Amino acid sequence: MSRISQTSQTSHTSHTNWAAFTAAEPDLARLAESRFGAFTHHVLATLRADGSPRTSGLEVRFVHGELWLGMMPDSLKALDLRRDPRFTLQANPGPGTGMAGGDVRISGRAVEVDEPAAKALYVEEVEPPQPFHLFRTELTEVVRTYIEDDTYLVVEIWKPGEPVRTLRRT
Repeated sequence: MSRISQTSQTSHTSHTNWAAFTAAEPDLARLAESRFGAFTHHVLATLRADGSPRTSGLEVRFVHGELWLGMMPDSLKALDLRRDPRFTLQANPGPGTGMAGGDVRISGRAVEVDEPAAKALYVEEVEPPQPFHLFRTELTEVVRTYIEDDTYLVVEIWKPGEPVRTLRRT
C-alpha cells in the first residue's frame, strides 16, 4: 500500500482502488492508464443537486496506486462530488475518430482527502496549483470499448470482485 493511501484511508477501508484493480486485471489497467496518459484533459461526469448530469474537463493522475482527481477550490464538480460522490470519468478520445487504444470509462465514488500528510505527498508528485480539492477514487466499474479486425465492437467490463467480461458485437 502506498504512503498516500495509507494516510488517506478512513474507517471505510473496503474500497477497490487503482492498485487493487491493477492487481486483479493488469492488462486492462495498463491499457486504461495508457489511454488516460495519451492526453492531459478528460471528461468527468458528476451529478448536480437536482440529479441531472454535469460534465467537466479534468486532469487525472495515477500516483502511488490511486487514481486521483484534483480540482480548483469550490469548483462546481468538487461541490457535486462533496454532495454525491458518484462519478464517471471518460478518457479523451483524441483527434479524429480513430481512438487508438479504444475508449475507456471509469466509474466509482470520489472520496475527498483532507489529511495534510496525504495532500503533501500528492503535492510532492504532482505540484498542483494551490489551494485545491483532492479526491481519491473507489472504483465500481472500468469499461474499455474498441473495434477488432474492423468487424467487431468489443466491450470489456470489469467490476470489483469479478473477472473481466468481454462482449463482441458485429
